[in-house]
Amino acid sequence: MPNTKARILVIDDERSIGISCRRILQEEGHLVDTCLSGVEGVRQVLSGDYDLVLLDLNMPDLSGMEALKIIRREAPDVCVIIITGYASIQTSIEAIKKGAFHYVPKPFTPEELALAVSKAMEDRDMRHQNDFLRQELQRLKGDHNILGRSKAIEDIRRQIVKIAPTSFTVTIYGESGTGKELVAHAIHDMGIGPDKPFVPVDISSVSPNLIESELFGHVRGAFTGATSNRPGYFSYANGGTLFLDEIANMSLEVQGKLLRVLENRKVRPVGRELEQDVDVRIIAATNRDLFELVEEGRFREDLYYRLNVIPITLPPLRERPEDIPVLALQFLNKARSESPQSPAEGFTTAAMARFISHEWPGNVRELRNIVERLVATVDATHIDASHLPSAFHDKKLKDPSMLATTIPLSAQDLKEEKKRLKELVFRKVERDFVLAALERSDWNVSRASEEVQMARPNFHALMRKHSIRREDGDDS
Repeated sequence: MPNTKARILVIDDERSIGISCRRILQEEGHLVDTCLSGVEGVRQVLSGDYDLVLLDLNMPDLSGMEALKIIRREAPDVCVIIITGYASIQTSIEAIKKGAFHYVPKPFTPEELALAVSKAMEDRDMRHQNDFLRQELQRLKGDHNILGRSKAIEDIRRQIVKIAPTSFTVTIYGESGTGKELVAHAIHDMGIGPDKPFVPVDISSVSPNLIESELFGHVRGAFTGATSNRPGYFSYANGGTLFLDEIANMSLEVQGKLLRVLENRKVRPVGRELEQDVDVRIIAATNRDLFELVEEGRFREDLYYRLNVIPITLPPLRERPEDIPVLALQFLNKARSESPQSPAEGFTTAAMARFISHEWPGNVRELRNIVERLVATVDATHIDASHLPSAFHDKKLKDPSMLATTIPLSAQDLKEEKKRLKELVFRKVERDFVLAALERSDWNVSRASEEVQMARPNFHALMRKHSIRREDGDDS
């Protein structure tokens, strides 16, 4: 059973073939027209609104290859399946090279035809969804790659625009991997400007004994090993932004010295008496609750209020699953640019549904790492659920409506979004239908297909479509 109705045109000079195709495909829920002439068939395709064409290769007035060439040039969105009695391997390969999706040799069974059409429509829908994501990605790229369609991310983008031109200190809160440095960089670029220094410092990666020297610099002889004068991160960031990541890991002593710098805009290198002026904007970040640390006596209250002038909180990825598709495609595109030999062009709906249902404890960083690994290892044009690590198959799918986009801007956008979401919802129903039938029949495919009154090849096709295997028995 296909997951969507299609409008199909059968172009074949044998009337019986057209009648047979129409009968088979109408039973599958499709709308089918027939045409006995290649020339007339091409005219109908170009003037109609067809999703798919079944095209005979051997016709007297216009060859199937010529018709295919015209359709691919003038109506590239229309999928073409070749039907032919001349089913040599060479002929089939040539047709596919010229843009046909697949071929069905005559004579064909109803199951073979229905399966070919179902696969073609699934491929078309998958490509449309990936095209939509690419358009969304292009629309959002002007916002310094702060990608996402959720309200939370839209709000953060608006915050960035408002606060970037100011000199106020900002503290960014969020779990590890949520993109705190990316937000800090966007604030810097839109405010001070990308031509000025942006210096990131991960406080947790600097030895506590060296943090003061690393931040403020030191002079020769200030301590053992200080063989020369060395400027600190504040000096490197002068005129720009200093991004202090994981600031909660800073000792109380250094916190006091940082507070002094924030108040008088002067730093004193270790071992030196004189202070030097600095013009630096501070953006701090942490995955801890600084106010709780203040109450516990582990973070200075005066520094907390000095840093927390403008707080920004980044939600974890699991709380904004609607952002996952566009992020995943962005990471795929970037990974492909670094691995040009990869054939990966996008994701199947089944794979994206698994992404959306994952908890993502590592947040956006984990998503990026998973996508990069898949691009490097998967030998397919579209990454499917079957390619994902086992952890993605351990949990039930979330509501597919999580793939919803922002509010459509036109009636046509609304129509496309409605159609897309209907298909996504139906996919879950379809998958549950197959799993339930298999469980009732103790995973005997023949008995399951017979019970639901479906041809075994079609039932098997649904199992492959949803990556259903024997071990999925508990995932109903």
